[in-house]
Amino acid sequence: MVFAGVPFLFYFLPVLLAAYFIVPMRMRAGRNLVLLVGSLIFYAWGEGSYVLLLLLSIFMNHLIAHRLGRTALARRWLIGGVAANLLLLGWFKYAGFFGRSIGLGEIADPHLPLGISFFTFQAISYLVDVARQEAKPARRLIDSALYIASFPQLIAGPIVRFQTIATALTERRETIALFAEGVRIFLLGLGQKVLFANLAAGPADAIFALPADGLSPVLAWIGMVAYSLQIFFDFAGYSNMAIGLGLMVGFRFPANFATPYCAQSVTEFWRRWHMTLSRWFRDYLYIPLGGNRHGEGRTIANLWIVFLLCGLWHGAAWTFVLWGAWHGLFLSVERLARQHTRWTLPRPLRHLYLLVAVMFGWVLFRADTLSHAGDLYTALLGRQGTDALPLAAYLPGMTGLWLGVAALFATPLPQLIMTGLMNRAPLAVSAPSTIIGFSLLFVACAAFVAGGAYNPFIYFRF
Repeated sequence: MVFAGVPFLFYFLPVLLAAYFIVPMRMRAGRNLVLLVGSLIFYAWGEGSYVLLLLLSIFMNHLIAHRLGRTALARRWLIGGVAANLLLLGWFKYAGFFGRSIGLGEIADPHLPLGISFFTFQAISYLVDVARQEAKPARRLIDSALYIASFPQLIAGPIVRFQTIATALTERRETIALFAEGVRIFLLGLGQKVLFANLAAGPADAIFALPADGLSPVLAWIGMVAYSLQIFFDFAGYSNMAIGLGLMVGFRFPANFATPYCAQSVTEFWRRWHMTLSRWFRDYLYIPLGGNRHGEGRTIANLWIVFLLCGLWHGAAWTFVLWGAWHGLFLSVERLARQHTRWTLPRPLRHLYLLVAVMFGWVLFRADTLSHAGDLYTALLGRQGTDALPLAAYLPGMTGLWLGVAALFATPLPQLIMTGLMNRAPLAVSAPSTIIGFSLLFVACAAFVAGGAYNPFIYFRF
């Protein structure tokens, strides 16, 4: 069950919200219980018995969190708790990959539980924040469970640090204004996913599935651009839907994207892309490793460690490791350039550099194997295939034009235009216009979803 699907939109979400708001506001534990039961049903819908693994993570981390504040052995409990979380993640996500990599032959990969990378990182945040005394452990098991298993961000983020949500677990207050804001943000995310990401997925998937002799430079570039738009709108859309769902029930989740394709460098890109993951690695890995406090060489080494692990976090394959190394290389070069030269490219060229660097990196992220990535790179750099179908087969109808519209919506321009129009309109006009606009957006998305339009889910490897 995914957010942009009929079961979630028309059955699960209305029933869950109705059950949640039937419980009186003063019964905070009751409302949390409704959310927790709904979250477990949501997870079990797609993963069946693997919900038991999620429950194991919840019980384990709740117990360890309480040990961290009550014993002189807190450091050992923290190390053991973090190691146990990483062991669960390592077995289910990396056992087969590492086994094959060290020459143990073909090893079947265990089933990868949906969202395990996200809820494992949240569980580690729980333990570390408590150990650092940045938050107190949740008194009730229900509250610990809701933090780790909350359905809005369970399978696709954003990654929420425990200290940012600890108080809201017991003291949040839901309002009509907050609910309305949540609905607006949710619908914006739904539109990003259904109207842009799903449409870009068609040509991206078709072109990435071509054999080497079916690729031409034009097709390879279209496929790369289409996938760059797909992954942004898919991920940003899901994040916005999660943020909106959280607001509906009183939680304020952190923003996860800030027009990353408008950045001027790879360093700036990572301050705008999947910001909660970037902050997680900064606060729980980069800074503990020493950050930039021990000289230039150590800083560069720390950057490489972080991004190699960031690549591996995204998927158990050498393509993801190289994707992490790709970004680590650019971050290192940019840091050295800032330290040792004052020369900079003009702003348009810096933006072009960023787009090319990031999109070429997405080839590694999307390719199935290293040889597949190599075929795409050689096509991007000019090799002409022999069996390519006409371009119209990959961009039917208005698809090409709609990809251009999607690219425009990856910039701040549409939001600036809408904000300007709303500020100029009288309140009596702007409020109904907003309601009508979002209603039409929902109708359009619902029509695509109910009509069985292509609706891929790209987080199964995370």
